[in-house]
Amino acid sequence: MKHHNTQSEDMIQINTRPASDSLTGQSKWWGEADMPEWMDYPEVTVTEDGDTWDEPLTFVCQIRCDELATLDTKGLLPHEGMLYFFAALDYFLGDIDTPAYPCMGLWPKDYFRVLYSPSCDDLRTHYVVDEDGEPANLPAENIRFSKCSDSCDGIRLLGVPYIEEVREDMPDSISLLQIDECDRWYLNFHDCGTLNFLITPDDLRAQRWDQTECYLFSF
Repeated sequence: MKHHNTQSEDMIQINTRPASDSLTGQSKWWGEADMPEWMDYPEVTVTEDGDTWDEPLTFVCQIRCDELATLDTKGLLPHEGMLYFFAALDYFLGDIDTPAYPCMGLWPKDYFRVLYSPSCDDLRTHYVVDEDGEPANLPAENIRFSKCSDSCDGIRLLGVPYIEEVREDMPDSISLLQIDECDRWYLNFHDCGTLNFLITPDDLRAQRWDQTECYLFSF
């Protein structure tokens, strides 16, 4: 089995907790994305019963890169600006009737997005609502970053995927972000699965975020 040689000091664990204050412009999980004016909110084009329309992707998280500087000792990630992750997660959060359902394995490119802004200034909040005008996203949660080992599961940045089958299928990739299931969010990847945003070391160094892949695995 091929296994990318990444040392444990590169792994950054993400722990979240419900927020009581506004997290505008801060690192946060769920909630609403705070993005610069020049950045468009990502959407996926879906077709159902002959009709085609654009559906907003679920905002997963935004990460202030300056908070990672002391943990990212090899400088794999930028240490300034904001990193954003979006994915078509509605089905896995309980909306089983959504037409935006990605496949197992590698996802089509328009079903996820990784975006980066070199600055955290002059951001505007994008509010996504459902057909009743209610917030479509889960409430924002605080993020706490800490070091972790290469073998840990859960939610983390960098390292290799926790699941061996994903490592075997994508041997040359780093797990830019790993998302695990969570009962508190009713997030379920078909029972015992993970979603990995994967990128090669060369593309990561060059900050070619559009070269990121997204891989869903479930036992």
